[in-house]
Amino acid sequence: MDGQLQGDPDRGFMVKQAENICRQATIQLRDKTEPRNWRVLKEQLFNKFILRLVSCVQLASKLSFHYKIISNITVLNFLQALGYLHTKEELLESELDVLKSLNFQINLPTPLAYVEMLLEVLGYNGCLVPATQLHATCLTLLDLVYLLHEPVYESLLRASIENSTPSQLQGEKFVSVKEDFMLLAVGVIAASAFIQNHGCWSQVVGHLRSITGIALESIAAFSYAILTHSVGAGAPRRRRPVPPHLVARALRAAASSNA
Repeated sequence: MDGQLQGDPDRGFMVKQAENICRQATIQLRDKTEPRNWRVLKEQLFNKFILRLVSCVQLASKLSFHYKIISNITVLNFLQALGYLHTKEELLESELDVLKSLNFQINLPTPLAYVEMLLEVLGYNGCLVPATQLHATCLTLLDLVYLLHEPVYESLLRASIENSTPSQLQGEKFVSVKEDFMLLAVGVIAASAFIQNHGCWSQVVGHLRSITGIALESIAAFSYAILTHSVGAGAPRRRRPVPPHLVARALRAAASSNA
């Protein structure tokens, strides 16, 4: 997740390449055909690896930076400095190969995209905590939420129903909350703000509420869950207690609005 650009075309393409190699090997074993020379295959992959990698970076730049994309001239000069000689046509063909391998699905939404969008707006709104500091902490917390996904969302579910043993139906209805990247983003940013400067936490949460329309109680509940399940710090909900029924009401509203 760290440093992930929108859609993550480089990682996705490399995964597809590895899957294709394994699939070919499985078919050859099943059909008992002559296995390919792995040394030759390795050389072919190695010869195209740098070109494909640069194509992934170039595609990611077009998605993320818009007016500061990495041009073909820059790429050709970079490859030439590494000892690889390619033409513009080969660059375009390489980009097309990457896109085809990913079925042209590279601009998929990610939690990081939501976080970075909100951080940019917070910067324009005069947030007291520098966006660069929040960004670094957000990356770490996104990784932690990914690793601790189940306990974090289980605690939110229990808070929303005011019951420590949710039913299967309640869990199914809560899926929409788990899929809400905007809610995840505001929770991560709020938790990051508390870690960086808890004195400015209320201001950051107020900005997030104004930008997204998500209730303060929902933001507080999510940031509380992230903090207690990751760094174990004193959470903002403890500093400014939120009545359980308000947390439950806010979380239920978030779930129903995404149904």
